[in-house]
This record gives sequence, C-alpha cells and structure tokens, in this order.
Amino acid sequence: MTDPTVGIVVVAAGSGTRLAAGIPKAFATVGAQTILEHCLQGLSHAESAQVVIVAPAEFMDAARNLAGTATVVAGGDTRQASVAAGLAALVPAVDVVLVHDAARAFTPGSTIDRVVAAVRETGAGVIPSLPVSDTIKRVDGTVVLETVDRSDLVHVQTPQGFPRAALDRAYAEATTEYTDDAALFTAAGNTVSLVAGDALAFKITTPADLRRAEQELAEATHEGTSNVGVDFRTGVGMDVHAYDASEPLWLGGLYWPDEVGLSGHSDGDAMCHAICDALLSAAGLGDIGGRFGTSDPKFAGAHGDVFIGETVSLVEGAGFTVGNVSVQLIANGPRLGARRTELESHLSSLVGAPVSVAATTSDGLGFTGKGEGVAVIATALVRGR
Repeated sequence: MTDPTVGIVVVAAGSGTRLAAGIPKAFATVGAQTILEHCLQGLSHAESAQVVIVAPAEFMDAARNLAGTATVVAGGDTRQASVAAGLAALVPAVDVVLVHDAARAFTPGSTIDRVVAAVRETGAGVIPSLPVSDTIKRVDGTVVLETVDRSDLVHVQTPQGFPRAALDRAYAEATTEYTDDAALFTAAGNTVSLVAGDALAFKITTPADLRRAEQELAEATHEGTSNVGVDFRTGVGMDVHAYDASEPLWLGGLYWPDEVGLSGHSDGDAMCHAICDALLSAAGLGDIGGRFGTSDPKFAGAHGDVFIGETVSLVEGAGFTVGNVSVQLIANGPRLGARRTELESHLSSLVGAPVSVAATTSDGLGFTGKGEGVAVIATALVRGR
C-alpha cells in the first residue's frame, strides 16, 4: 500500500485551563464522545492522510485508545514544541502537512480538502479564514482610542496547511514562539494565503463554547445526520426606494439607460439590497442595515454587486452555501422583459447560485401604483454544513 502524501498533525496537548473541565480539553466530552474523537471523525471524511495525534504525556494511553490507525506522540512544553514532535513522526512520503487544533472538533471535511488543494495549487502556506463582522476598537485599558478598519482583517482557523519541506525548514530555524504555524511560516520568509473557513470550525475553549458544541451535536442528532450541522434555511428580504429623476437607474446590478433612477445612500439598487436581506435572513446574520449601515462611508455610492459580494462572503463564512434566490419586482417601470435573461444571468453570477426574477404592478394602488417608487421582495434558500 502506498504511503499517504498528506499528513495531519492534530494538536491535543493543551491543558484546557479556560474550559475548566479538570482534564486536558481534548479529552473532555461533547455528548457521548470526547472532543478528540469528534475531531478524528471529521478527518475521516477528508482525503486519505497520515494522522499524528500530539497528546499530553500523562494522557498517552487515553489517546491511543481513541486513535484508531493514527500515530500518537507526546507533546512538548509549548504548542510549538508539540507541533515539532508531530512533524517528526510523519512518514517520508508526506509532502503536504496540515496542523490542526483538536479543539476545532467539528471542522467539516470540505474545509480540510480545500486547504490541501490550495497548498498543492499555490505551493504556499494556506489558512482557512472568516471575515470580521464585528466593529473592532483599539483601546488603552477601558478607554477607546480608535476604530480599526476591519476590511483587511480576518478570523483565522485550522487546519493550516503547508508544503512539508518549507515547514520543516521554518521549524528548524525558529528561535521565537509564535501564536500559530502561519506566523512561524511567514517569519521564515514564506507566503501564506487564505481560503474560506467554516463557522463549524469554531474552537472549543470556554464553557460557553462547550455548550455551543453540545447544541450543534444535538441539532445534528435530531436531524438524523452523521455529520454536524447540515440543514436548509430560507430567508425573506424586502426593499423600497423612491424614484429620483436626477439619478441614473441601477437595478439588479445593471445600468438601465433612459430610465428614472432611484434615491438612496448607495446607488438605490432595491433589487440587490432585497437579495442581500434575504440571504442574511436565511443565514441568521441580521439585515443589510445592520451590516452595511448608511453611516459607513465605505458604502456611500456603492453599486449592488459590492453589497452582494460582501453578503455572500458573510453567508459562506457562517457555514452556508446559497441554493437559489427568487426576486419579485413591484413597480410601474422599468419593464424587465427584454433584459430578464441578462438580469438573471448577471445576478446568478454575483450570488454564485441560480437567481430567478419576476415583475408585477400593483394595479395603481399604493406608492408603487402611483409611480412614486419601486418595491422588491426576495426569498433565498441556503444550505448549512
């Protein structure tokens, strides 16, 4: 049998002080299984690999009882020393290494496969990440100094993937303790790039995280699935904008020449905005006003494709895949007929899933019927993992 070319070092040597379980957190339980067992089950769905578990010295027997075909080695005094011990146990055939925290026990196999594929494609380090959605402040004690621009910030997860030869050199040369392997790899002069992470790859660190893990497991068990968190959700979004003859018309991400435009903080594209609200609603991520408020100058005058791109990133970062979107325009104009195919094709490319568009009038009733503006209703289906 040919030796695997992918190695996964599972770091399970942490003390778990913040979890307050009285034992190393990898050996705390979620449901009827330990965190380490859940982690190993997730790895079994990914590409065939050599798995090396790095465990606390006093829990070596416990780790071996759970390891199956995985190799078990003792960890060091620091995380970096533990990873080095795991690297030393990999077979020579391994040329792509993933370093994974056992505490990210519900990481989907699709994320692991995505990291491996990106390492092979780029020859660089690769880390899964999620966008930062919260506002970030720089502080001095309890005093707020400034708001940090979050547009170039991300949350990073594991597994972090690397070409083995370059990672071995970086570890051999390291003289400083780093907070993660990507930092060590970068400090050695190597490149690290990003791929999409997954909300299910959250790290179990505190009792609150453990409760979240129990909830995820309970929901998956109720749905009768063997993996955590597979479900379908729907969302509804609605937006209205008044006509403004001084503005160009942007609708559905397209420019409509010789048509009356719509007023708004951005380009007034009610169709794109309704789609964003539907997607955010389906994923449980709030609404467009909360995510892209009118007080944020970044989105002043922005076109609909910007909002949809940001929204799809948030939805995918939360662990969902868009299934489809359906849109209904309620207005006296513009007439969609001649451009419906173009409109659906453009929106589908922005969303990354099928988008269907329909239009109607309100028979002279209400503000749309009186020709004062447009209303758009959108529904979205997303699939969780």
